[in-house]
Amino acid sequence: MGLFTGLVTLPLAPVRGVVWIAEVLKEQAEAQLYDPGRIAAEMQYIADAVAAGEITEEEAAEREEELIARLTQNRSQGS
Repeated sequence: MGLFTGLVTLPLAPVRGVVWIAEVLKEQAEAQLYDPGRIAAEMQYIADAVAAGEITEEEAAEREEELIARLTQNRSQGS
């Protein structure tokens, strides 16, 4: 990058920084969303909530389907 190009694009530096931070945050959020360990912990929480009578079997089944979909989506993206 030449001196002139560097000077002309200098005002865009803060924007590039914000975009980079947004990309890093997105990657971290997706990593947590699709983390198999986290999904397993959520499945256990659902099982405990059903056992304690906090949610119904139908609600548990819906939540488990969502978790399984996240897990399979992660595996298909990783392959």
